[in-house]
Amino acid sequence: MITALTWISGLAWGWLLLFRGRFWIVEPVSSCPEPSSWPEVVAVIPARDEATVIGAAVTSLLGQDYPGFLSVVVADDASQDGTASVALAAAGVMGAEDRLSVLQAPPLPSGWSGKMWAQSQALEMAVRQHPEAELWLLTDADIAHHASELRRMVARLLAEQRDMASLMVRLATSNWIEQAIIPAFVFFFRLLYPFRWVGDASRPTAAAAGGYILIRRAMLERIGGLAAVQNALIDDCSLAAAVKRAGGRLSLDLADHTVSLRGYDDWKSLWMMIARSAYTQLKCSPWLLAGTVLAMTVGFLLPPMVVLFGAAGFVPGLLAWAAMSLAYWPMTRFYRRPVLTLLLLPLVALFYLGATLDSARRHWMGKGGEWKGRMQAEDKR
Repeated sequence: MITALTWISGLAWGWLLLFRGRFWIVEPVSSCPEPSSWPEVVAVIPARDEATVIGAAVTSLLGQDYPGFLSVVVADDASQDGTASVALAAAGVMGAEDRLSVLQAPPLPSGWSGKMWAQSQALEMAVRQHPEAELWLLTDADIAHHASELRRMVARLLAEQRDMASLMVRLATSNWIEQAIIPAFVFFFRLLYPFRWVGDASRPTAAAAGGYILIRRAMLERIGGLAAVQNALIDDCSLAAAVKRAGGRLSLDLADHTVSLRGYDDWKSLWMMIARSAYTQLKCSPWLLAGTVLAMTVGFLLPPMVVLFGAAGFVPGLLAWAAMSLAYWPMTRFYRRPVLTLLLLPLVALFYLGATLDSARRHWMGKGGEWKGRMQAEDKR
């Protein structure tokens, strides 16, 4: 039985390498010719107690070398740490107060997640203040934008006639726990949502990364605005799915120089990052949870166990572990981790499996979707 399961693992990894949308290959983002005229863009930032990072985010946005007009709207979602003041001060230092608007988001109504509500209020202000804007940049308060990122993304969206273009920004890896967990997080996300399939209009796969979503205003209005995903816990992928269902064209890529300012000081915070939404990703289904446990056990844990402990199935186990490591290698290179990091993937997979099971436990206890002191409704669509 062990030998048979190990062969299944090896064959599964071979199939993933060959037929899963080349998810494991990290490709550079293509450059596109620049347009003759640049559309107006409004960047929208929902913020709740983000005083430590929002200054850098606002500064990086207002400092873009974008040739068109760019403005920023911050929705302060009942912050208690002076988030709004820090954002205004950052714009003042740059002499760009006229390009930044800050609003206090009204109290959160029933049926909305906090982020979606604040974002929707900021978009309403953007429509009033900038009626000619054609593009919205939905971003977060903890993102430091490379100076040329928006220029490159707008050029690509227009040249490739996309309706929504998203970037998964480079996540922080400043300490050992982040260095161990974060590359695998991106690896698993790409395994679940192969970026090539996201960009393929003929496939139903849809995904986005909420830290950087550039979307046409006309497309967002076509799907009914953010009300279409008002209670979605995984709001970015839900928005991408709504756009694709409406006939929109997507793109999703890794960013190299636009980075997250959000750090994770210990394993517990990373555990909660996963546990917050993992069971929702499985549609809150016990059957999908059971399938995930089985797949991760056979795919990630069994091969190194039979190799290291001399159980039956040594040869297929070694082949499966080698294929797994080959698939993970481009992501470790992207995050500039040593080659030995490849050997840690089974342990990291065990960490993710534990957090996924905890996500289900939290859901069953009525604690699913807890974030920044709020319980968010879990969208099971």
